[in-house]
Amino acid sequence: MEQHVKILGILHIVFGTLGILLALGMLLLFGGIAGLIGATDYSSNAHISIPILGGIGAIIFFVLLAISLPGVIAGIGLLQFRSWARILTIVISVLDLIHVPFGTALGVYGLWVLLSQGSERLFR
Repeated sequence: MEQHVKILGILHIVFGTLGILLALGMLLLFGGIAGLIGATDYSSNAHISIPILGGIGAIIFFVLLAISLPGVIAGIGLLQFRSWARILTIVISVLDLIHVPFGTALGVYGLWVLLSQGSERLFR
């Protein structure tokens, strides 16, 4: 069961890192669009749309970061067999169930690994 916990930790780190990269990509996309509008459009409407696009990009960035960062933290904790990481990963696994299809698979695997009796002994 120790090997399953390590695999689950690595999977959570990878899944969370992909979410953080997606967050950065969204920030760059919306910032790039706002910059492009600022560089090419000199109308009065451009000055209104630039901060709106930047704000939308920032909101998306922070939401995705808030969703993805706990997964990375939980994955690092699982690799070190911390007791708090088991509880955090169970909560994240339940929330991952709605991210079809990869998050669902990760959530089911995480619940199976962390709620079994063998893994409970590892975290004591």
